[in-house]
Amino acid sequence: MRQDLLTDQTAEVLHTAGFVTSKRCDVRSRCFDIAARRGSILIFLKMLSNIDGLSEETASELKKLAECFYASPLLVGEKARNHELQDGAVYVRYGVPAVNVDTLSDFFIDELPPLIYAAPGGLYVKLDEDALYAARTGRDLSLGAIASQLGVSRRSIRKYEEGMDAKVEIAVRLEAILDAPLAVPISLLTRHSFHEETAKADSLPPIERQAVSLLVDLGFKVLPMFQAPFDMLSQTNKETLLTGISKNASLMAKRAELMSSIARVVSAHSLYITDDEPKCFRILHTVIVRLQELEDLDNSTELMHLVRERSEE
Repeated sequence: MRQDLLTDQTAEVLHTAGFVTSKRCDVRSRCFDIAARRGSILIFLKMLSNIDGLSEETASELKKLAECFYASPLLVGEKARNHELQDGAVYVRYGVPAVNVDTLSDFFIDELPPLIYAAPGGLYVKLDEDALYAARTGRDLSLGAIASQLGVSRRSIRKYEEGMDAKVEIAVRLEAILDAPLAVPISLLTRHSFHEETAKADSLPPIERQAVSLLVDLGFKVLPMFQAPFDMLSQTNKETLLTGISKNASLMAKRAELMSSIARVVSAHSLYITDDEPKCFRILHTVIVRLQELEDLDNSTELMHLVRERSEE
């Protein structure tokens, strides 16, 4: 119940901010819940009431997926351990930034970026060291004078001017003493890098093994996805296919519809590979292709031509 409400609130913020969103991913063990785009901004969002519920494995797949599409991964939650997430603060779990709905709204609707981040020991602010030095020297204040007013050492002030982050209370008092904004805004739009993977065919079920082998022979790089509504990403230098494999015919229609929704948002194509004779060649914009048809193709260009042709029928 809480999870559904959190997802609804997040979607409402995104729509108000002008984002186009995919359908909610309602498959089990998912690395993201919603894909959202506004212009050149693309985000994969995961919603968890308690952000500590994000596993390292899920975070890794979320970051990998985001990097494939030059997107940003983002976690939206309510609590960390037994504490409410504070408004205007950014938390991080396995390299994925996490915020509450109000902070998300401030950032995308009101264009007010957060200034605070959580780390072991409390809440911190990244200071603009150049602005700090300019404000102090412009008022002809020594390191000692500032240190005395703050009740810290001269060395601490020097380290702040060299780039050391400050606890929130120190940052607030520094800004008051120097009458200058010193906090550096935090962007929720982050990028990650990962080492490219190619699916290890020998570790996959037979139909997936065969599909991967055929796609690689056609010239695609195949990236396995284990917590997404599609089984892999099939990529060339110019094209990306969200690729599903028919392991359960009863789930194919539902997954194909969801893949179509996501593909629309991420500007990709959607392909479902089956070993059976399909009842149709398209579910929404997800194209259905038999394994036998892949065997008859010579390269990725021919497959993309087939996908475009069927998606427009």
